Amino acid sequence: MILDIENFFELESFFHKKIFDNFQHLWTPLEILKAYLKNALLNCKNKNIQIPSTCYIENPDLVFIGENTLIEPYVYIKGPCIIGENSQIRQGAYIRENVITGKNTIIGHATEIKNSILLDDVSAAHFAYIGDSIIGNRVNIGAGVKLANFRLDKKLISFYLNSEKIKTNLNKLGSIIGDDTQIGCNTVLNPATFLEKNIKCMPSLNIGGHISKNTIIKNESSFSVKKITTRVLKNELTSKIEK
Repeated sequence: MILDIENFFELESFFHKKIFDNFQHLWTPLEILKAYLKNALLNCKNKNIQIPSTCYIENPDLVFIGENTLIEPYVYIKGPCIIGENSQIRQGAYIRENVITGKNTIIGHATEIKNSILLDDVSAAHFAYIGDSIIGNRVNIGAGVKLANFRLDKKLISFYLNSEKIKTNLNKLGSIIGDDTQIGCNTVLNPATFLEKNIKCMPSLNIGGHISKNTIIKNESSFSVKKITTRVLKNELTSKIEK
């Protein structure tokens, strides 16, 4: 198996951990996500969940929302998807099809998620895009973070691991982010980015590839700060007195 799952996730408490069983690559769960949801939804029945009238749910028979989950006004949810218990789906969120979220998840304003798996206690609270990605436990996705999943040249996605080029044979693959990792605001993660457990990514970066656990990613470029000085120009009026 390429990339060791133990360096990314603790799965014991994740309700849908079976989707990680018997797979070849770390991204295999994304390839089987649609089929897994089809079977999992057969045994899911929604209970007393309050859905505001301003929300729009497409394919409602294919949408399961866990107990004590808050759905705020003007949310758009498209099935199939499973949303975990004790979560918050805030105003203006867009959940496209083929999504699983664990418990205690926050999907915030103007955040879009498609074809992705979020484990427990994930927060994507502001203006984020998560496509074709797997997000670990207790990960925080900062405001404006984009998990890009498609190459501009439309070629199949590949990445380098230990100087070896790995071909995924996928045309869409976002990021796989390990437990307890923090992604700073306005950061872009390129297709096929793999961040292991406990990584701190500083804001406003553009990163990709494989990053080992317990590291900090930051921009080393320096910048200078100077005080602004102003000069006040005075018009000196001289008067001549002629006698």
